[in-house]
Amino acid sequence: MQDPNEDTEWNDVLRAKGILPPKKEKEITEDDIIGMIENTIEQKQNQGKDLAKMGLDELDELEDSEDEAVLMEYRNKRIAEMQALASKAKFGSVLEISGQDYVEEVTKAGPGIYVVLHLYSRGVPFCSLINQHMSQLAVLFPATKFIKAIATTCIPNYPERNLPTIFVYYEGQMKKQLVTCEELEYMLGQTKAIESSITED
Repeated sequence: MQDPNEDTEWNDVLRAKGILPPKKEKEITEDDIIGMIENTIEQKQNQGKDLAKMGLDELDELEDSEDEAVLMEYRNKRIAEMQALASKAKFGSVLEISGQDYVEEVTKAGPGIYVVLHLYSRGVPFCSLINQHMSQLAVLFPATKFIKAIATTCIPNYPERNLPTIFVYYEGQMKKQLVTCEELEYMLGQTKAIESSITED
């Protein structure tokens, strides 16, 4: 007579029909689990090679390949970061618009885009100063869209006493209105239109 615990097709058929009792599974102990984990770790680390049996050249080669893998992973990560920044850096200069361009350039600027609009007049000295500063900021922060417009072309009868005026928009919604010329970079940083290192007013 055959052993009922033996692994054979015949015994499997008899178990399936209920003639033989189900085969008892081997109980896995905690020591078995620890042993399996340690073996797996050792195989992964050594890639199937015993470090004690490796020569100096083989160990150097293994170390070099590990270093190369780490450097390649870091390189790929940096390339991805740089590509993400480059995809956001669309602007880099100050665009002059009129009232007709306002909706297209400001309200419909696009998702995830900050727009900084400077309303100015040629006769106001502070406006010239803001325009110069915005030109510098546009180069430093090319992901932000910097726009300037003569105030009366965008808003008819806009009072000159309110100039310079700066509006900050994000995805077509106004985030802040600034009627000042001092510490422009700080205020733009506070509205998150640019990433400024200036933290105090």
